[in-house]
Amino acid sequence: MGEMALSNRLWTISVTVSFLLAFLVGYNASIGTGVEPGYFEAPDAGGYGAGTEGAAPAGITDEMQDYYKELSE
Repeated sequence: MGEMALSNRLWTISVTVSFLLAFLVGYNASIGTGVEPGYFEAPDAGGYGAGTEGAAPAGITDEMQDYYKELSE
């Protein structure tokens, strides 16, 4: 019975360490890419274009509109 308890303990430790390492690797990759949670939901995000009609998305500031206009010139 002692051998089984040791096996279960080692299994639990290895799974816990694996999850921790996976989290840290994912967190580090997230920091490295510069993409933060909620980035693509923000109206000022660069992923949202004005489209062909030139109308700005709802909620975008005048500052950001000017910035994008300068980029296209």
